[in-house]
Amino acid sequence: MNLRDSPAEYPITTSGVLLSTPVFNVAEERFNFGTSGEELTRVFVTHPGAVAVVAVDADDRVLLINQYRHPVRMNLWEVPAGLLDVPGEPMLPAAQRELAEEADLSAANWHVLVDFYTTPGAQNEAIRVYLAEGLSQVPEAERHSRQAEEAEMSFAWVELADAVDAILGGRLHNPSAIVGILALHAVRQGSGRLRAAEAVWEHHPRGVAPA
Repeated sequence: MNLRDSPAEYPITTSGVLLSTPVFNVAEERFNFGTSGEELTRVFVTHPGAVAVVAVDADDRVLLINQYRHPVRMNLWEVPAGLLDVPGEPMLPAAQRELAEEADLSAANWHVLVDFYTTPGAQNEAIRVYLAEGLSQVPEAERHSRQAEEAEMSFAWVELADAVDAILGGRLHNPSAIVGILALHAVRQGSGRLRAAEAVWEHHPRGVAPA
């Protein structure tokens, strides 16, 4: 069976913005659904999307970043990630920028691990997770000055098996880290395959170019 999500469009009767913020908007739309044409109303978050990076060193250890997340009042172990908030910036350069800004690293080899929607019932945020290998340090003079919560981040290199165990043991909760690390584990076990870094995300909600 060829499992594949498929696009769907239903006639939108009204559309408006209830709240606008620098990061996301809250929209309300009414649309005619299904063969009956029943009009439904849905309120959801419109989001610029994001990229995340599973950075792996020569010993197959994964880089994890510990960062405070105020909405959940938790210090979470995460992978480097960031918003697609630079106008016109494709996904791969955004991922490369985030790896440099958050971890002071660059990578020679890039692949796509997985694409996912974080909360498709409530928002259109879409995240592409990359695998970055062949790592090297960004020269100190070129490093990004981290601000706010990012200024307090700490780092750890973790064996892939230990990261998987922490996820399945309920000790890690960041979605990009969970999805990316489990995807890498599946690939390492022979399930699935890596995709080219320039792979197209055909139905990305914002139509962002891959590279």
